[in-house]
Amino acid sequence: MATAITMSTPAPVDIANDLAQKLLKDYGLTAPVPKKERDPAVAAVEQAVQKIVASIDASVNPETGKAYTPAEKLNLTKDLTDFTGVVEAFVNQRGKVIDWQRINPPPKDMIVPYAELAPAAKGAYLDKLVVLKLNGGLGTTMGCVGPKSAIEVHSKHTFLDLIVQQITHLNKEYKAKVPLVLMNSFNTHAMTQAILGKYDANEHVTIETFNQSRYPRVLKDSLLPLPEDINGKADEWYPPGHGDVFPALVNSGLVDKFLAEGKEYIFISNADNLGATVDLNILKHMADTESEYVMELTDKTRADVKGGTLIDYEGRPKLLEIAQVPADKVDEFKSIKKFKIFNTNNLWVRLDAIKRLIESRALDAMDVIPNQKAVNGLAVLQLERAAGAAMEYFGRAQGVNVPRSRFLPVKSCSDLFLVQSNIYALADGALVMNPKREFGATPVVKLGEQFAKVAEYKRRFKSIPDMIELDHLTVCGDVTFGAGVKLAGTVIIVANHGDRIDIPDGTVLENKVVSGNLRILDH
Repeated sequence: MATAITMSTPAPVDIANDLAQKLLKDYGLTAPVPKKERDPAVAAVEQAVQKIVASIDASVNPETGKAYTPAEKLNLTKDLTDFTGVVEAFVNQRGKVIDWQRINPPPKDMIVPYAELAPAAKGAYLDKLVVLKLNGGLGTTMGCVGPKSAIEVHSKHTFLDLIVQQITHLNKEYKAKVPLVLMNSFNTHAMTQAILGKYDANEHVTIETFNQSRYPRVLKDSLLPLPEDINGKADEWYPPGHGDVFPALVNSGLVDKFLAEGKEYIFISNADNLGATVDLNILKHMADTESEYVMELTDKTRADVKGGTLIDYEGRPKLLEIAQVPADKVDEFKSIKKFKIFNTNNLWVRLDAIKRLIESRALDAMDVIPNQKAVNGLAVLQLERAAGAAMEYFGRAQGVNVPRSRFLPVKSCSDLFLVQSNIYALADGALVMNPKREFGATPVVKLGEQFAKVAEYKRRFKSIPDMIELDHLTVCGDVTFGAGVKLAGTVIIVANHGDRIDIPDGTVLENKVVSGNLRILDH
């Protein structure tokens, strides 16, 4: 049977051309790699990148204080080579917009309701599974230093603690050997490695780590790299989004390692999504349908209107992000009536398919999204890719519409407040809804800017209130909570500018609005 190959535009380096020629030869084909005129902006970027690559030999690794090793040099060169390809993809895509008339809701066979999945046998397919957590993010938006996964989220356990507990339980319960993989960034690598020592005595989980790529930020107007050499300032570099997981995982050698061990599937999710646990029913469904890629989606609420959604675009599944939506269609994109589901970033992918698509460079054509930043007064771009955008390149790709419980992210202190409360209970590292709560939905919590940073948030609560019967909480202004407070129904607390409200120990607030100025001082 003939094998069909889709050739994408080659990367602007000899390595890429050599690889493409080898693939053509291996498949018995003789067609040349198509060439086209290099865009002047891309050619200029390529020259600048070559200067950065040339600086590696004369530079010292700032982490070790020694010259870069051959392996480190190779990885740095790979990163910069891939970066040049991303710039070229961005230039080729720039100016092209989604044709709104070609967007259709996904057909029924593209998304399967979770309730329709066949139940899996005990421990089915676990011997074929790898679990990967995206661990490249810092907790800076919440005022924390270091990896976000090191923040305490429940019962004094961090994200990483809970993740390790989940994998430990899985392996003990089913006598399995599911490895845990962390994709770090240059921002989180050192601190994560130091933290992982606490799990060395755990014989039930094997932890592997690798670093995602490090790309230079580019000037918005010219797209030229901000750093002039490999050891440029820290703010001149960035980790290029979770779409980098596929090339970085292959480049790390772990894909080959896991395939040699008989692994077939990898479950990828954000480290801060406490609902992203291994689900045997989804794993079985993936195996039964021979799907190469399964995306978990869940129903939108008004809090999720900006989340990426799955669409049918010219007969193929495609992730549509809000950054790709024409300005006059943004309100329509946010409509819950038309776009009813969104991507949780819980992804199940075949390892051999990842290897095939990276080696054939098929993922070079993935959508590139510019993220604008400012560095020392300069307008710069981070060129990023989303892991969900790879969906359209995999065979038999499909979505599963999962319960909301599989999407429990912590993006703010309002989210942290919820997961730390008695709304949730801890079961083998997983957060589950407290059986004492009579309503299935979580309460809506909106904490004001005074609660935005973790240190200030902690200072304002002697203890987390009882929230079992809470429906809605809004807190604005200078407000503190005593110990043993209970909140129920709808509670709104507003301290106007210059006022302060101290909620006393043991207070019960049910369907109350509290405003003005309230301070109780020791006599």
